Amino acid sequence: MDYYLKCTICGEIYERHYEGQTCNKCGGLLEVVYKGSLPRIRKISSFWDFKPILPKGNYREFEVGLTKTIKGKEEGLWLKLEIDNPTHSFKDRGSVIEVAKAKEYGFDELVCASTGNMAYSLAYYAKAYNIKAKIFVSKNVSKDKMEYIRKTHDADVTKIDGDFTMAQKHAEHYAKAKNVFLAGDYCYRKEGQKTIMYEIINHAPDYVFVPVGNATLLSGMLKALNEIKSSHALRKLPKIVGVEAEKCSPLYKAMKTGKLRYEEPKTAADAIAVGYPTFGMQAIGLLKKFGGYITTVGDTEMKREQELFYEKYGLVAELAGVASIAAYKKTRPKGKSIAIISGGNI
Repeated sequence: MDYYLKCTICGEIYERHYEGQTCNKCGGLLEVVYKGSLPRIRKISSFWDFKPILPKGNYREFEVGLTKTIKGKEEGLWLKLEIDNPTHSFKDRGSVIEVAKAKEYGFDELVCASTGNMAYSLAYYAKAYNIKAKIFVSKNVSKDKMEYIRKTHDADVTKIDGDFTMAQKHAEHYAKAKNVFLAGDYCYRKEGQKTIMYEIINHAPDYVFVPVGNATLLSGMLKALNEIKSSHALRKLPKIVGVEAEKCSPLYKAMKTGKLRYEEPKTAADAIAVGYPTFGMQAIGLLKKFGGYITTVGDTEMKREQELFYEKYGLVAELAGVASIAAYKKTRPKGKSIAIISGGNI
């Protein structure tokens, strides 16, 4: 659908031909705003059936999304297997939108910051679009992930002496200095990732457990919930539960204090090791609007669930990927719950 971009801080408006993902006036995050009412998506046989609720663009219709939702071994629990995506994480949903936008705007190079999975996903699709990929990764990124990204997808990978927040600053500086497309946790990615909510809403869950790093997925799913509320005749909406690591839980603390403060990541769950989530305050506002909340799980709990996930399902997930199951077991809410298994790269 046709759209424009609006700064979430100063309110500046940009038409869709604007090539940036941050405000040129104040540096704030941009939000995709659609020009018209979004339709109800009644039939879903392909990810690209979501085009009416995605930014208008020139997309190559790669196979992505429509991942399985299976019944879990615990009573009342279902699992959304985002490990079924081409690069084994939910990041692909956003990458197919972002990289297409980079190509549409005429860029031959993109840059992003990553803890691993986003770099893998962006490099994968950048190669398909014949776009160079420059990646800044945090110090705690898996060595195996980094080498695979570099060797398999021809990406230029730089490991920085810092966490994701520092890597993001490097990426933003590089984008300005080299005039390349800034990719990553910004508005277009969020639009692609929100489609998870559209896929699971017909399962009528009471709760949805979502692993949280930079809060882009969480914010996107909450945005989708707001859209669904307007276009679907639903009696009730699910409560969204964001799941952080105990050793990196800035949103959990911000929900209590009302202020988001940087926290040095000390968790082994690298995919959610983000000390200052980009979409943090936006996600908190939407959680409060829809009655959701943030909870935390320990590294020991995630490691145990990682082992059980393999034993019970014969499937591989990373620590962050099963944080959702650990949180479900910790809280055990009444009704039907869906846990997002966000990634399987170890």
